[in-house]
Amino acid sequence: MDQLNTLLPYYTDINDFLASIPWPGRTTNPDFYCLRLTKLNLEDLQVYKPPFKRSFYFFALLHNSGSVEVNYGGKKVNNPESYLVFHSPNLLYSFSHNNSLEGYVIYFKPACYSFFKPDFHKTFPLFDVLHTNLFKFEYETFRQLAPHFEEVFMAYERSSQAQHMEARIKLLGLLYFLEGYANEKKQNIRQANAQQLLLQRFIQLVNHHYIDKRTVKEYADMLSVTANYLSQSVKSLTGKNALSYIADRLTSEARSLIQYTDFEISRIAYQLNFSDPANFGKFFKKQVGRSPLEYRKLHK
Repeated sequence: MDQLNTLLPYYTDINDFLASIPWPGRTTNPDFYCLRLTKLNLEDLQVYKPPFKRSFYFFALLHNSGSVEVNYGGKKVNNPESYLVFHSPNLLYSFSHNNSLEGYVIYFKPACYSFFKPDFHKTFPLFDVLHTNLFKFEYETFRQLAPHFEEVFMAYERSSQAQHMEARIKLLGLLYFLEGYANEKKQNIRQANAQQLLLQRFIQLVNHHYIDKRTVKEYADMLSVTANYLSQSVKSLTGKNALSYIADRLTSEARSLIQYTDFEISRIAYQLNFSDPANFGKFFKKQVGRSPLEYRKLHK
């Protein structure tokens, strides 16, 4: 997996990511950074960030008065007036903007809340391990939410301590508050039952092991259930069989590498743990309906 991350930009350090934008500010806390965006500190800044991944959480409330484009997963948002975004580690993301953004941006690593709950995304489902959650709204909603963010940022900015514990605690309170707001917008967030928890664990494992584990039995063994039970559970909840999740995750990575890098198809095939480029080509065409080269020409 580490080798795969070298093909698309993959940031494990918050300051390294800020330098790549490029952004003049830096954090003294490697696990936590609150970034206040104003037109003053964004003056003359033109940013285009091609697709990338990062190992930390990203969370923001933003108001836009100019040109902004956000790409996440297979979705694209152009010039939203205001928006709230929740982004978990290891998801694909891309953006471009000029000096038109104002608002609040927070970066934090899982270690930041290790004292609280290690499985952060289970406590706050808005941080989905599969998808970025982005909510668009008008400026009036931004104005109503901004004071809640100000409490976090005031605690962050007045603290001289590298750990910023007060700000981190206030951020937890803000996230609990936003769960109520976002649940009204996202009706499909529900209390997980045993099968839903199994599905979530299965998808997490697929996200981590899709390069080297390709069978339902391998994942069932890791989950201590039978392959048949895992398949039935996934099918009953999603209408989609477990094997297709594994293939879809691999296909998604292949699409990204073909579309957003200039690496030879053979290199991508071996990087994705196929025995040879021909087998990769057959797999990709079955999944996508086009050969890797056809797909690259179509999307370049």
